[in-house]
Amino acid sequence: MPNMNKILLHIALISAMLGPIIIPATAANTEATDSNSHPIKVSLITYYPGNEIFEVFGHSEILISDSTGNFYINYGVFDFNSPGFLTRYIMGETDYLCAVMPPERDGGIKEGRKMVQQELNLTPEQAEHVWDKLSWNAMPENREYRYRHFSDNCSTRPRDVIESALGRELDYSKCNYIVGKTLREVMRHYTKNYPWEQFGIDLALGAACDTMIDARTQTFVPLFLMHAIDSATVAQNGKQVPLVSKTDIIAPGSDNGIVAPPTPWYITPLAIALIVLVITILITLRDWRREKLSRWFDTALFTIAGLSGCLIFFLEFISTHEATMPNYNILWINPLMLLLAILPWFKKAKKTLRLCHMVNIALIATMVVVWLSCLQAPNTAFIPLVAALLLRSIINLRKKSA
Repeated sequence: MPNMNKILLHIALISAMLGPIIIPATAANTEATDSNSHPIKVSLITYYPGNEIFEVFGHSEILISDSTGNFYINYGVFDFNSPGFLTRYIMGETDYLCAVMPPERDGGIKEGRKMVQQELNLTPEQAEHVWDKLSWNAMPENREYRYRHFSDNCSTRPRDVIESALGRELDYSKCNYIVGKTLREVMRHYTKNYPWEQFGIDLALGAACDTMIDARTQTFVPLFLMHAIDSATVAQNGKQVPLVSKTDIIAPGSDNGIVAPPTPWYITPLAIALIVLVITILITLRDWRREKLSRWFDTALFTIAGLSGCLIFFLEFISTHEATMPNYNILWINPLMLLLAILPWFKKAKKTLRLCHMVNIALIATMVVVWLSCLQAPNTAFIPLVAALLLRSIINLRKKSA
């Protein structure tokens, strides 16, 4: 029922984004036309990386073109004004929306940010299937979905819609756009100019990011999806034809996007971690010579580590964020380190404090084994920090408090 499908989508154009995005009334008032005389065209739209942190991986949308106009279907919209948005987001309840908008309302277009359109070589029936799927997804009762960075996002949703229209999974074997063998390697490729964001990712996300992935899994990144679709073929009339019939550059720009310039080395996490290690070594040498411990330094160091460990514990065991469990970083940075910050100030807690430092050394040794076993890759900045924590535990087992 082509006409009914078009009516449904026009209803969705108005109702889907009455909050964050308003659709012009002309879209709803356009009369539905027969899809045979005005065939539906389906295109994959890819935005190259932008200069905001939430744009570093790029963005994907689906463009529907017919007699009524051009509309972008965007799965990357969220509503800040929804009740309890911040609390639910922190807990991992990241609910995004399927939004439909005309191109003049599309905020992803920026000067210098490359934008590519790939028109898909679909049969009328396949294009109609895409129309049906998107119409259903854009309805108010269906537009919300639980966003997952790797498995359910603005790139995987268009991919899944295209695959469902073809009736089988696409063959990505010819795609050579491989930027990493694991999820962490892929993320590091796109965050190489954002070392602090990369540091946070490596701290928060666990061993699930270090497993080998196939080509299809990498399509959680929009640029990889673009290259995968470009190399794909589909069976039509008994022969394999390219899935992409035409490629146009809608907005010119660099193939690297408009990402920020590299962070100066002296303010990177590794530089800061090395400074912490040097300070720790100097204070430890001073403590060794005077045969007394600097309790104030241990309190400061282990308080920061303990509070960071609370965050890791929350993400791993309480929140529902993707790929945060198991996270072996909990071995070297955990809430128990708060005891190492507090106990030095209680004389009667000396035995307990020594036991805690022994446990800390054992946990750090286990973390090193995890790294050497390649179960979870460390950020390079972790190594000086681990060395600093280890050094303070060792000196605490040999000296008395000041």
